[in-house]
Parts: sequence; structure tokens; C-alpha cells
Amino acid sequence: MRPSSPIELTGTASHLGDAPAPLSDDLLDALRDAGDVVTDEEGTAEASRDWWPLALHWSLHGAVPRRAAAVVRPTTTDGVAHVLRSCNRAGVAVTPAGGRSGVVGGSVPLAGGVLLDLTALAGVESVDATSGVVEVRPGTFGPDLERELRHDYGLTVGHYPQSFDLATVGGWVAARGAGQYSTRYGKIEQIVGGLEVVLADGGVITTGGAPAAATGPDLTQLFVGSEGTLGVITDVWLRAWPMPSAERRGAWTFRDFEAGLEACRLILRRGATPAVLRLYDAVESARGHVGDGSTCTLLVLDEGDSVVVDAAMRVVEEVCAASSAVDVGAAPVDAWMEHRNDTSALQALTRRGFVVDTLEIAAPWSALPEIFRATTAAMMAVPHARSASCHLSHSYVDGACIYFTFAADPPSEQIDATYRALWDAGQRAVLANGGNLSHHHGVGIVRGRFMAEALGAGLDVFASVKQALDPGGILNPGKMGLPTGKDTARWPQ
Repeated sequence: MRPSSPIELTGTASHLGDAPAPLSDDLLDALRDAGDVVTDEEGTAEASRDWWPLALHWSLHGAVPRRAAAVVRPTTTDGVAHVLRSCNRAGVAVTPAGGRSGVVGGSVPLAGGVLLDLTALAGVESVDATSGVVEVRPGTFGPDLERELRHDYGLTVGHYPQSFDLATVGGWVAARGAGQYSTRYGKIEQIVGGLEVVLADGGVITTGGAPAAATGPDLTQLFVGSEGTLGVITDVWLRAWPMPSAERRGAWTFRDFEAGLEACRLILRRGATPAVLRLYDAVESARGHVGDGSTCTLLVLDEGDSVVVDAAMRVVEEVCAASSAVDVGAAPVDAWMEHRNDTSALQALTRRGFVVDTLEIAAPWSALPEIFRATTAAMMAVPHARSASCHLSHSYVDGACIYFTFAADPPSEQIDATYRALWDAGQRAVLANGGNLSHHHGVGIVRGRFMAEALGAGLDVFASVKQALDPGGILNPGKMGLPTGKDTARWPQ
């Protein structure tokens, strides 16, 4: 599989800065020793964008955020090491990319340089079916991984993000992603057991490899979520489960979002972990054709061993009954399963000039009601805002992820400013009320300016690690709020 284009691209201009400086002939020759190299404007422009919603508007007006000078597609770890070693010596930026399904600009080459396409490093390398451990290359797309595991080994990783058809395993890990069944199987950081990583100087390290270890800090977790700023992932070991033998579904409606939140909290606190536990506010419930806009809908699906599934669903049923929720059957879950990964609305609204995006965060249960109220109110106060809705998508014993969807219809000349204002209003309302910066979309470009607020002195620690591992600053510069000495474009300008 190859990356999917988010929307039509009508030109090759660089919206955030000048066209990239060309690479030297010597460096290009070195890159060709590692894999296929693309330098033409059309090819580099297409590879230099992801699903960042604001950049979709730029695509319709003939521009990408910034265009890479070259795209290189190695097929081996040695090839990746050769690219990084060569670029490090030349002081040229390298932006790793997989399926480019991210929505925060994480794989956009803000410093030009080299776009390192990892999709040729694909395939399942080995399977330990007894232990439930799968070794897979980072360029493997989700459907290919699951198809092989299910057909040949009767296993599943259980990681199904909305971008499942578009994203690669390396992208899941680099962005610290979450699948729609994460309450049962865990986020990617719980699924990853080890990594092979190429460092900026071309050195290769392997992390993890055992169920648990007390050998100092967990180096695997250092690279999970680092978005290509600390190293390039070239091999991944994932934990896998037997194929589920049972599945059950159900849906309930609640009088308001807060009542639904409390029910979800009680379900988790009782120890039940149904794979899907999704609570929609009244706006999104009506949008999903459940109710008349006055109630909130909870969708529940669990899979696995029948004894475990029955026990989890019994807890759900008891909590919902005690909460005076109304059982509406499994049909709403069936409908969600049919359209859950459909992204067509984003492209359609973008072509009509709407600003549309999502903001997903996590917080303790005690903070979620106020975050819900404050954040939707803050975004609706932005000029030209038309909607700000919310759903709970991933739950834990101590808190949950809630996911805001917002839309606005500004004049065309105010699209960029309106987009920034909505993010400022929403993200700062979250931080002010006890939420975190991101749950699973990552930081990339969009959230970089909030990192100091979110991490405080921790950002200096992160920057120190970056300096130690990548003193030349070649790895994905301009991302995650880290300082950069490169000729790196900035957003907003």
C-alpha cells in the first residue's frame, strides 16, 4: 500500500516559506545508494503533506505547507542508517513519514531537506504465537498487518484507529496513537514491546524485548510518541491476542453528557473494560440519528472470550440501569461500525470553505465535566464558529479521552486566522481546567506552541534529550515545540 492523498493538490508552491534549497549532487548520489529518490516538484509536493485540515485548504489553492527537496524510499534498516548518516554529515533535515495520515502536520518537512518515506519497509518479519509477539516493519499498513495475523496465525493486535486504512505501524508508534478498541487492548504504548531505532548519526539500537524489565528507564517509551524527533523507527515488536471468540453490542441514552460520563466512570471503576465505550453529546447523538437532540448516546461493544465479554456487558447493563439510562438496542452500534472510518465529510466541507478539525485530550474523571462545558463554550465564542461538539472515545480507571469536533464558516481571507483562534480557545480551555495537551493525535506543528504551557520545565528536559541524541538538529525540525537552528518554516507566521 501507499499513502492516500487527503484532497486534490492543485499546485506545488510552499505556503509557509520559499521553495527548498536543492541538495548537492554528492548527497543525492548518497541517497540513491539507499533507495529510490524523487526530486521533481510534483512528486515532492505530494509527499510533503498529510491530513492536517488547515493544509487541505492550502492544497486547493495550489500549495503545500513546505516542499521537501527530495523524497527517498529505502527498503532496509541499513538504507535508513545510510540516509541519516549522510544527511547528518551534510547538515540536511530529515522528516520521517509513513502513511501521512496525521492531522497535526507531523510529517510536513518544515525545513525542506529530505522526506524519508518508510513505506517500503513493510511486512511481518516474525511471529511468536505462543507468547503473542509480532515483529513488523514500520511501513506496514494496518489492514495488511491484521489480514496476515488473522489468516495465518489466528491473532489480532486489536489496534483500529479511525485512520486504520491510511496509517502505518510506525506512524501509530511515533504519534502514540489509540485505536477505537483501546479500552480492551490498550493504546499503542501498551501494545508495543520493543523497537529498533536508527539514530541521527546512523547508529542502530534495539529496545525492550521482554514482558517487563527493571534495567533502568524504559527506552522503548522514550521513542514512542517522539514523532521522529529523536530517531527513526525501523522495526516494531507488538503484543497480539487470540482472535476473539465472542462479541456483544448495546447502546443506551442518557439525560445529559455528565450523567453518561459518570456511568462510564463507574463501569471502569468496577473493572470492566469493554473494547468500545463511546459516549456522544446531544449534538453528536442527533447527528448520528439517535434521539432528537435532547439526549446523549453511549455505544458499547466488547469482544474476546465469551466469559469475559458477558461479565463486562453485565457490568455495563447494571450501571446503565442504575443511571436510569434507556436501552435502545444494538442498532446504533451497527450503524457506527458501518461508517466509523469515513472521512468524506472533511473533504466535502473543506471544498465548501468550512474550517473543520478535531481536538482530543485526556483528563481525570473529576475534571471532564468542566472541560466539556468550558471548551465547547470557548470555541463557540470564536467569531464565525458554527458548532463545537464532543464525545468520549477512550476510557481508563482514572480518566478518559474526550474528543471535540468544531466547525466554522469564515470569509476565505480569514480561514487561517479563524482556525488558529479556534485552537487557541479550545486548547487553552482544556489546559486551564486540568486536561492534557493530546491523547492520540500528537503535537506536530499545530500543538507546538502549547508545549511550554503543557510541560513546563519538562520541555527543557525533552530538549536536552533531543540535543544529546540529535546534536545537529536534523530530525524532523520545527515539531513538538522544540527549539531548532534550521531554516525552518513556522506556523503561524
